[in-house]
Amino acid sequence: MRELRGEYPVSLLCSALEVPRSSFYYRAKRGDDEEVIHQILSIACQFPRYGYRRITAELRRRGYIVNHKKVLRLMRKFNLLVRQSKKPRTTIPAEGEYPNLIKDLLITHPDQVWCGDIAYIRLKDRFAYFAFVMDVYTRAIRGWEISSSPDEELVVGALEKALEKAKPEIHHSDHGIQYLSDRYVSLLRDAGVEISMAGKGRAWENAYAERFIRTLKEEEVYLHEYEDIHDARVHIERFIEDVYMRRRVHSALGYLTPVEFEEKVLHL
Repeated sequence: MRELRGEYPVSLLCSALEVPRSSFYYRAKRGDDEEVIHQILSIACQFPRYGYRRITAELRRRGYIVNHKKVLRLMRKFNLLVRQSKKPRTTIPAEGEYPNLIKDLLITHPDQVWCGDIAYIRLKDRFAYFAFVMDVYTRAIRGWEISSSPDEELVVGALEKALEKAKPEIHHSDHGIQYLSDRYVSLLRDAGVEISMAGKGRAWENAYAERFIRTLKEEEVYLHEYEDIHDARVHIERFIEDVYMRRRVHSALGYLTPVEFEEKVLHL
């Protein structure tokens, strides 16, 4: 922030960032995290919407060896945490009932079970919504779509792309209204796919999908500020197709990538 002192009054900068003026004039004691604090203040001034994970990533890019817990502690100390807007809902409970077919199921081969879910993606000034279909056995993403609305078209788009590549025996999802829409259910039934759903309010029964969402957000979404849906699509496609599918190893796959694991299975 001191780099901008000549351009803007300290009082204006502190007011815009909702930071106490004492934070700007803070002088660390010997042995304190003086340089890290200075860098955090500088990054927060340049990128006011950055949360502690993005600031941690930026600090690492600048050569600082820090973890997110330390950055969170320092940002909380200096009142630099971003006030997040209310998170949008992605799952809208619906009437209708399908059993959980995978609760005690031993998953032994590709395309035995697919799972689907929706996640919100924060853009510069609004939200977008990301739907995907993943093969549980190989962790491969079979299809995905991104849209400005978490509606039927979003999930149908992801499923149609997935069905162009393969067909599962079972499709599993949460109890969201999107997954109970006539078009979605018809696509599955026409393909001869059994429908399985987690119990209402039981997100952990779709744990495979939840883990992928966490990976996507921690390793891609939280590290970028997307300008718009097109920008998000470009980055997310690169992450899924290049990083996740071909370079990121999975402990559950014997430390192989989904592409490597599928190739290994095919040659068994």
